[in-house]
Amino acid sequence: QVQFVESGGGLVQPGGSLMLSCTASGFRMEDYAIGWFRQAPGKERERVSCISSYDGRIYYADSVKGRFAISRDSAKNTMYLQMSGLKPEDTAVYYCAHGSGYTCSESLSEYEGWGQGTQVTVSS
Repeated sequence: QVQFVESGGGLVQPGGSLMLSCTASGFRMEDYAIGWFRQAPGKERERVSCISSYDGRIYYADSVKGRFAISRDSAKNTMYLQMSGLKPEDTAVYYCAHGSGYTCSESLSEYEGWGQGTQVTVSS
């Protein structure tokens, strides 16, 4: 059974940093595309970042480019999202999930194994 557990969220002031972790069980992260997603109140869930297991290519949403960095530790079967320069608009529940294949799809319907999420709140 595939399971993701996200952690590392919290309350941070604008301009601050957080590192989110996502630990997987039941499958190997290196065998699938894996990504971070977020959903703010009243908004649709969106893809924040993704790593393709096919060629290691990394994708970022335009809104987080230059501020967020995704990484993966295959030995620990854990994915990270280092977030810096946080803005109030980054406030959301952050989730991780894996793709149905090797490459990162723009369609959220191609992802599965959603975790419970971790809340990130950026506020002064």
